[in-house]
Amino acid sequence: MTFEILGKDFRTNARLGRISTVHGTVDTPVFMDVGTLGTVKALEPRDLVETRAQVVLGNTYHLMLRPGKEVLEAAGGLHSFMNWHGPILTDSGGFQVFSLAKMRKLTPEGCRFQSHLDGHEFFLGPKESMEMQRVIGSDIAMVFDECLPYPCERARAEKSVAQTLKWALASKLEPHAAGQAVFGIVQGGVYDDLRKWCAEELVKIGFDGYAIGGVSVGEPEECMYRAVEASVPYLPEDKPRYVMGLGVMHQMAECVARGVDMFDCVLPTRIARHGTAITSKGNVAIKAAKWEKDFGPVEEGCECYCCRNFSRAYVRHLLHNGEILGLRLLTIHNVHFLNRFMADMRAHIAAGDFFEWKEQVRKDTTNERNNSN
Repeated sequence: MTFEILGKDFRTNARLGRISTVHGTVDTPVFMDVGTLGTVKALEPRDLVETRAQVVLGNTYHLMLRPGKEVLEAAGGLHSFMNWHGPILTDSGGFQVFSLAKMRKLTPEGCRFQSHLDGHEFFLGPKESMEMQRVIGSDIAMVFDECLPYPCERARAEKSVAQTLKWALASKLEPHAAGQAVFGIVQGGVYDDLRKWCAEELVKIGFDGYAIGGVSVGEPEECMYRAVEASVPYLPEDKPRYVMGLGVMHQMAECVARGVDMFDCVLPTRIARHGTAITSKGNVAIKAAKWEKDFGPVEEGCECYCCRNFSRAYVRHLLHNGEILGLRLLTIHNVHFLNRFMADMRAHIAAGDFFEWKEQVRKDTTNERNNSN
Protein backbone atom coordinates (compact mmCIF):
# COMPACT_ATOMS: atom_id res chain seq x y z
CA MET A 1 0.00 0.00 0.00
CA THR A 2 1.14 3.51 -0.78
CA PHE A 3 -0.23 6.90 0.25
CA GLU A 4 0.29 10.08 -1.73
CA ILE A 5 -0.69 13.60 -0.64
CA LEU A 6 -2.11 15.42 -3.66
CA GLY A 7 -2.97 18.77 -2.11
CA LYS A 8 -3.56 20.71 1.10
CA ASP A 9 -5.99 23.35 2.31
CA PHE A 10 -4.30 26.64 3.17
CA ARG A 11 -6.60 27.55 6.10
CA THR A 12 -6.85 24.18 7.86
CA ASN A 13 -4.97 20.87 8.07
CA ALA A 14 -7.25 19.23 5.49
CA ARG A 15 -5.50 17.37 2.71
CA LEU A 16 -6.30 15.47 -0.48
CA GLY A 17 -4.70 12.06 -0.78
CA ARG A 18 -4.70 8.80 -2.66
CA ILE A 19 -4.22 5.33 -1.19
CA SER A 20 -3.13 2.65 -3.64
CA THR A 21 -3.87 -0.97 -2.74
CA VAL A 22 -3.77 -4.34 -4.49
CA HIS A 23 -7.50 -3.99 -5.22
CA GLY A 24 -7.55 -0.39 -6.39
CA THR A 25 -7.06 3.22 -5.39
CA VAL A 26 -8.93 5.22 -2.76
CA ASP A 27 -9.30 9.00 -2.92
CA THR A 28 -9.18 10.66 0.49
CA PRO A 29 -10.84 12.03 2.54
CA VAL A 30 -13.00 8.92 2.35
CA PHE A 31 -16.00 7.46 4.13
CA MET A 32 -15.76 3.66 4.24
CA ASP A 33 -18.95 1.62 4.15
CA VAL A 34 -19.35 -0.96 6.90
CA GLY A 35 -19.97 -4.55 5.83
CA THR A 36 -19.44 -6.32 9.15
CA LEU A 37 -20.30 -9.84 7.93
CA GLY A 38 -19.09 -9.42 4.37
CA THR A 39 -22.10 -7.39 3.23
CA VAL A 40 -23.16 -3.77 3.53
CA LYS A 41 -26.65 -4.44 4.85
CA ALA A 42 -29.34 -4.53 2.14
CA LEU A 43 -26.87 -3.75 -0.67
CA GLU A 44 -25.31 -5.83 -3.43
CA PRO A 45 -21.78 -5.19 -4.70
CA ARG A 46 -23.23 -3.57 -7.83
CA ASP A 47 -25.15 -1.16 -5.56
CA LEU A 48 -21.87 -0.25 -3.89
CA VAL A 49 -20.32 0.54 -7.26
CA GLU A 50 -23.29 2.73 -8.22
CA THR A 51 -23.24 4.55 -4.87
CA ARG A 52 -19.53 5.33 -5.40
CA ALA A 53 -18.32 3.26 -2.46
CA GLN A 54 -14.52 3.01 -2.38
CA VAL A 55 -13.80 0.72 0.59
CA VAL A 56 -15.85 -1.94 2.41
CA LEU A 57 -15.15 -2.88 6.03
CA GLY A 58 -15.31 -6.40 7.40
CA ASN A 59 -15.08 -7.35 11.06
CA THR A 60 -12.64 -10.01 12.21
CA TYR A 61 -14.60 -10.97 15.34
CA HIS A 62 -17.84 -11.56 13.47
CA LEU A 63 -16.29 -13.23 10.42
CA MET A 64 -14.32 -15.56 12.70
CA LEU A 65 -17.62 -16.79 14.17
CA ARG A 66 -19.52 -16.92 10.88
CA PRO A 67 -18.73 -18.12 8.27
CA GLY A 68 -15.45 -18.97 10.02
CA LYS A 69 -11.85 -19.29 9.04
CA GLU A 70 -12.22 -22.59 7.14
CA VAL A 71 -14.97 -21.33 4.84
CA LEU A 72 -13.14 -18.09 4.00
CA GLU A 73 -9.92 -19.99 3.43
CA ALA A 74 -11.70 -22.35 1.02
CA ALA A 75 -13.34 -19.37 -0.72
CA GLY A 76 -9.97 -17.73 -1.31
CA GLY A 77 -10.66 -14.78 0.99
CA LEU A 78 -13.41 -12.25 1.52
CA HIS A 79 -13.08 -10.48 -1.85
CA SER A 80 -14.05 -13.57 -3.81
CA PHE A 81 -16.51 -14.80 -1.18
CA MET A 82 -18.62 -11.61 -1.33
CA ASN A 83 -17.75 -10.79 -4.97
CA TRP A 84 -16.43 -7.33 -4.11
CA HIS A 85 -13.32 -6.42 -6.07
CA GLY A 86 -12.48 -3.11 -4.45
CA PRO A 87 -10.39 -2.51 -1.31
CA ILE A 88 -11.40 -4.07 2.02
CA LEU A 89 -10.36 -2.92 5.50
CA THR A 90 -10.86 -5.22 8.47
CA ASP A 91 -11.35 -4.21 12.08
CA SER A 92 -9.33 -6.43 14.39
CA GLY A 93 -12.06 -7.27 16.88
CA GLY A 94 -10.74 -4.65 19.30
CA PHE A 95 -14.03 -2.77 19.25
CA GLN A 96 -15.79 -5.89 20.54
CA VAL A 97 -13.50 -5.75 23.59
CA PHE A 98 -15.49 -2.58 24.34
CA SER A 99 -18.94 -3.38 22.95
CA LEU A 100 -19.14 -6.91 24.38
CA ALA A 101 -17.56 -6.07 27.73
CA LYS A 102 -20.10 -8.20 29.61
CA MET A 103 -19.20 -11.27 27.55
CA ARG A 104 -15.41 -11.26 27.70
CA LYS A 105 -12.42 -11.50 30.03
CA LEU A 106 -9.20 -9.62 29.32
CA THR A 107 -5.83 -11.32 29.73
CA PRO A 108 -2.30 -10.06 28.94
CA GLU A 109 -2.37 -12.22 25.79
CA GLY A 110 -5.75 -11.10 24.47
CA CYS A 111 -9.41 -11.56 25.22
CA ARG A 112 -11.52 -14.60 26.04
CA PHE A 113 -15.00 -14.09 24.62
CA GLN A 114 -18.27 -15.82 25.20
CA SER A 115 -19.88 -15.87 21.76
CA HIS A 116 -22.89 -13.59 21.45
CA LEU A 117 -24.39 -16.20 19.08
CA ASP A 118 -24.37 -19.43 21.07
CA GLY A 119 -22.34 -18.77 24.22
CA HIS A 120 -19.32 -20.91 23.34
CA GLU A 121 -15.95 -19.59 24.53
CA PHE A 122 -13.13 -18.65 22.19
CA PHE A 123 -9.93 -16.63 22.40
CA LEU A 124 -8.97 -13.60 20.31
CA GLY A 125 -5.63 -11.83 20.65
CA PRO A 126 -3.05 -10.30 18.31
CA LYS A 127 -2.00 -13.68 16.90
CA GLU A 128 -5.54 -14.93 16.28
CA SER A 129 -6.75 -11.58 14.93
CA MET A 130 -3.90 -11.18 12.46
CA GLU A 131 -4.17 -14.80 11.36
CA MET A 132 -7.88 -14.33 10.62
CA GLN A 133 -7.23 -11.06 8.77
CA ARG A 134 -4.60 -12.85 6.73
CA VAL A 135 -7.18 -15.46 5.72
CA ILE A 136 -9.73 -12.73 4.97
CA GLY A 137 -7.12 -11.14 2.71
CA SER A 138 -8.06 -7.54 3.51
CA ASP A 139 -6.07 -4.74 1.93
CA ILE A 140 -5.77 -3.00 5.30
CA ALA A 141 -5.64 -4.91 8.59
CA MET A 142 -6.01 -3.21 11.96
CA VAL A 143 -3.91 -4.19 14.96
CA PHE A 144 -5.66 -5.81 17.92
CA ASP A 145 -6.32 -3.19 20.60
CA GLU A 146 -8.56 -2.33 23.51
CA CYS A 147 -11.19 0.29 22.77
CA LEU A 148 -11.78 2.22 26.00
CA PRO A 149 -15.25 3.22 27.24
CA TYR A 150 -16.30 6.72 28.24
CA PRO A 151 -15.89 7.72 30.99
CA CYS A 152 -12.71 5.91 31.95
CA GLU A 153 -10.50 6.53 34.99
CA ARG A 154 -6.92 7.53 34.27
CA ALA A 155 -5.34 4.49 35.94
CA ARG A 156 -7.44 2.19 33.79
CA ALA A 157 -6.57 4.21 30.66
CA GLU A 158 -2.83 4.04 31.41
CA LYS A 159 -2.95 0.28 31.83
CA SER A 160 -5.01 -0.08 28.66
CA VAL A 161 -2.63 2.00 26.54
CA ALA A 162 0.33 -0.08 27.74
CA GLN A 163 -1.58 -3.24 26.80
CA THR A 164 -2.61 -1.80 23.42
CA LEU A 165 1.02 -0.97 22.61
CA LYS A 166 2.13 -4.53 23.45
CA TRP A 167 -0.61 -5.94 21.27
CA ALA A 168 0.29 -3.51 18.47
CA LEU A 169 3.87 -4.78 18.42
CA ALA A 170 2.71 -8.40 18.54
CA SER A 171 0.29 -7.71 15.66
CA LYS A 172 3.05 -6.11 13.59
CA LEU A 173 5.29 -9.17 14.04
CA GLU A 174 2.63 -11.63 12.83
CA PRO A 175 2.71 -12.75 9.16
CA HIS A 176 0.45 -10.78 6.81
CA ALA A 177 -1.27 -11.51 3.51
CA ALA A 178 0.57 -10.47 0.34
CA GLY A 179 0.23 -6.71 -0.11
CA GLN A 180 -1.69 -6.31 3.16
CA ALA A 181 -1.09 -3.02 4.99
CA VAL A 182 -1.29 -2.84 8.79
CA PHE A 183 -2.53 0.20 10.74
CA GLY A 184 -1.79 1.00 14.37
CA ILE A 185 -4.52 2.41 16.63
CA VAL A 186 -4.04 5.34 19.02
CA GLN A 187 -5.91 4.93 22.29
CA GLY A 188 -5.81 6.97 25.50
CA GLY A 189 -9.35 8.04 26.23
CA VAL A 190 -9.73 11.73 27.07
CA TYR A 191 -6.16 12.06 28.37
CA ASP A 192 -4.04 14.15 26.00
CA ASP A 193 -0.69 12.93 27.34
CA LEU A 194 -1.75 9.28 26.98
CA ARG A 195 -2.80 9.91 23.39
CA LYS A 196 0.60 11.53 22.72
CA TRP A 197 2.44 8.63 24.35
CA CYS A 198 0.47 6.03 22.43
CA ALA A 199 0.93 7.81 19.10
CA GLU A 200 4.67 8.27 19.56
CA GLU A 201 5.22 4.65 20.57
CA LEU A 202 3.18 3.35 17.63
CA VAL A 203 5.27 5.46 15.25
CA LYS A 204 8.41 3.90 16.72
CA ILE A 205 7.02 0.45 15.89
CA GLY A 206 6.17 1.69 12.39
CA PHE A 207 2.87 1.11 10.58
CA ASP A 208 1.44 1.77 7.11
CA GLY A 209 -1.22 4.06 8.58
CA TYR A 210 -2.61 5.15 11.93
CA ALA A 211 -6.11 5.18 13.38
CA ILE A 212 -7.53 7.17 16.26
CA GLY A 213 -9.70 4.83 18.29
CA GLY A 214 -11.89 5.18 21.34
CA VAL A 215 -13.96 8.06 19.95
CA SER A 216 -17.69 8.16 19.24
CA VAL A 217 -18.24 5.93 22.28
CA GLY A 218 -20.60 8.29 24.10
CA GLU A 219 -18.23 11.16 24.88
CA PRO A 220 -19.21 14.83 24.28
CA GLU A 221 -18.34 16.15 20.83
CA GLU A 222 -15.63 18.45 22.17
CA CYS A 223 -13.86 15.43 23.73
CA MET A 224 -13.85 13.72 20.36
CA TYR A 225 -12.16 16.70 18.71
CA ARG A 226 -9.67 16.90 21.57
CA ALA A 227 -8.74 13.25 21.12
CA VAL A 228 -8.02 13.95 17.45
CA GLU A 229 -6.04 17.10 18.26
CA ALA A 230 -4.02 15.21 20.89
CA SER A 231 -3.12 12.45 18.40
CA VAL A 232 -2.64 13.91 14.90
CA PRO A 233 0.44 16.10 15.63
CA TYR A 234 2.41 12.99 16.62
CA LEU A 235 1.50 10.91 13.57
CA PRO A 236 3.54 10.92 10.36
CA GLU A 237 2.54 13.42 7.69
CA ASP A 238 3.08 10.86 4.93
CA LYS A 239 0.75 8.17 6.34
CA PRO A 240 -3.07 8.05 6.23
CA ARG A 241 -4.96 8.93 9.42
CA TYR A 242 -8.23 7.24 10.25
CA VAL A 243 -10.86 8.13 12.88
CA MET A 244 -12.76 4.95 13.67
CA GLY A 245 -16.53 4.75 14.05
CA LEU A 246 -17.42 8.27 12.89
CA GLY A 247 -20.01 9.08 10.19
CA VAL A 248 -21.79 12.34 11.12
CA MET A 249 -21.25 14.89 8.37
CA HIS A 250 -20.21 17.99 10.32
CA GLN A 251 -18.01 15.89 12.64
CA MET A 252 -16.18 14.32 9.69
CA ALA A 253 -15.66 17.78 8.16
CA GLU A 254 -14.23 19.06 11.46
CA CYS A 255 -11.89 16.07 11.74
CA VAL A 256 -10.71 16.51 8.14
CA ALA A 257 -9.90 20.11 9.07
CA ARG A 258 -7.71 18.62 11.81
CA GLY A 259 -5.79 16.40 9.37
CA VAL A 260 -7.83 13.16 9.21
CA ASP A 261 -8.24 11.19 5.96
CA MET A 262 -10.49 8.17 6.64
CA PHE A 263 -13.77 7.40 8.43
CA ASP A 264 -16.23 4.55 8.89
CA CYS A 265 -19.58 4.12 10.60
CA VAL A 266 -22.70 1.94 10.55
CA LEU A 267 -24.83 5.10 10.72
CA PRO A 268 -26.11 5.33 7.09
CA THR A 269 -27.32 1.74 6.95
CA ARG A 270 -28.57 1.55 10.54
CA ILE A 271 -30.77 4.65 10.42
CA ALA A 272 -32.08 3.62 6.99
CA ARG A 273 -33.47 0.47 8.55
CA HIS A 274 -35.33 2.72 11.01
CA GLY A 275 -36.81 4.86 8.25
CA THR A 276 -34.43 7.83 8.42
CA ALA A 277 -32.79 9.54 5.45
CA ILE A 278 -29.59 11.60 5.52
CA THR A 279 -30.05 14.93 3.73
CA SER A 280 -28.05 18.12 3.29
CA LYS A 281 -30.11 19.73 6.06
CA GLY A 282 -29.82 16.86 8.55
CA ASN A 283 -31.69 13.61 9.14
CA VAL A 284 -35.29 13.23 8.00
CA ALA A 285 -37.79 10.67 9.31
CA ILE A 286 -39.46 9.46 6.10
CA LYS A 287 -42.14 7.63 8.09
CA ALA A 288 -43.59 10.98 9.22
CA ALA A 289 -47.22 11.59 8.20
CA LYS A 290 -46.35 14.86 6.41
CA TRP A 291 -44.73 12.88 3.55
CA GLU A 292 -47.84 10.78 2.78
CA LYS A 293 -48.62 12.82 -0.35
CA ASP A 294 -45.15 14.25 -1.04
CA PHE A 295 -44.19 13.08 -4.52
CA GLY A 296 -40.79 14.70 -4.61
CA PRO A 297 -37.55 12.73 -4.08
CA VAL A 298 -36.07 11.98 -0.68
CA GLU A 299 -33.48 14.71 -1.41
CA GLU A 300 -33.85 17.29 -4.16
CA GLY A 301 -30.90 17.13 -6.54
CA CYS A 302 -29.72 13.71 -5.35
CA GLU A 303 -28.77 11.38 -8.20
CA CYS A 304 -28.99 8.07 -6.36
CA TYR A 305 -31.21 5.28 -7.70
CA CYS A 306 -33.81 5.92 -5.01
CA CYS A 307 -34.15 9.64 -5.68
CA ARG A 308 -34.08 9.26 -9.47
CA ASN A 309 -36.98 6.82 -9.47
CA PHE A 310 -39.15 7.06 -6.35
CA SER A 311 -40.93 9.63 -4.19
CA ARG A 312 -40.93 10.23 -0.46
CA ALA A 313 -44.58 9.16 -0.46
CA TYR A 314 -43.75 5.81 -2.05
CA VAL A 315 -40.77 5.09 0.22
CA ARG A 316 -42.93 6.03 3.22
CA HIS A 317 -45.64 3.67 1.98
CA LEU A 318 -43.12 0.82 1.72
CA LEU A 319 -41.76 1.46 5.21
CA HIS A 320 -45.22 1.65 6.76
CA ASN A 321 -46.09 -1.72 5.27
CA GLY A 322 -42.87 -3.45 6.26
CA GLU A 323 -41.73 -3.91 2.66
CA ILE A 324 -38.04 -4.76 2.38
CA LEU A 325 -37.70 -2.51 -0.66
CA GLY A 326 -38.31 0.54 1.54
CA LEU A 327 -35.27 0.02 3.75
CA ARG A 328 -33.23 -1.03 0.73
CA LEU A 329 -34.04 2.18 -1.17
CA LEU A 330 -33.31 4.31 1.89
CA THR A 331 -30.01 2.48 2.41
CA ILE A 332 -29.04 3.14 -1.21
CA HIS A 333 -29.82 6.82 -0.70
CA ASN A 334 -27.91 7.15 2.59
CA VAL A 335 -24.79 5.35 1.37
CA HIS A 336 -24.79 7.31 -1.88
CA PHE A 337 -25.36 10.58 -0.01
CA LEU A 338 -22.37 10.15 2.32
CA ASN A 339 -20.09 9.03 -0.52
CA ARG A 340 -21.19 12.07 -2.53
CA PHE A 341 -20.65 14.24 0.54
CA MET A 342 -17.02 13.09 0.71
CA ALA A 343 -16.57 13.71 -3.02
CA ASP A 344 -17.89 17.26 -2.49
CA MET A 345 -15.48 17.67 0.42
CA ARG A 346 -12.56 16.64 -1.77
CA ALA A 347 -13.69 19.09 -4.47
CA HIS A 348 -13.80 21.98 -1.99
CA ILE A 349 -10.34 21.16 -0.64
CA ALA A 350 -9.07 21.22 -4.22
CA ALA A 351 -10.90 24.49 -4.95
CA GLY A 352 -9.46 26.22 -1.88
CA ASP A 353 -12.79 27.02 -0.18
CA PHE A 354 -12.97 24.06 2.20
CA PHE A 355 -13.15 26.23 5.33
CA GLU A 356 -16.21 28.14 4.15
CA TRP A 357 -17.87 24.91 3.01
CA LYS A 358 -17.14 23.23 6.36
CA GLU A 359 -18.72 26.11 8.25
CA GLN A 360 -21.84 25.90 6.10
CA VAL A 361 -22.08 22.14 6.70
CA ARG A 362 -21.92 22.77 10.43
CA LYS A 363 -24.72 25.34 10.25
CA ASP A 364 -26.89 23.12 8.06
CA THR A 365 -26.56 19.85 9.95
CA THR A 366 -26.07 20.50 13.65
CA ASN A 367 -29.81 21.18 14.09
CA GLU A 368 -30.96 17.92 12.58
CA ARG A 369 -34.58 17.80 11.62
CA ASN A 370 -35.19 14.15 12.49
CA ASN A 371 -38.82 13.52 13.45
CA SER A 372 -39.70 17.20 13.45
CA ASN A 373 -39.62 17.01 9.66
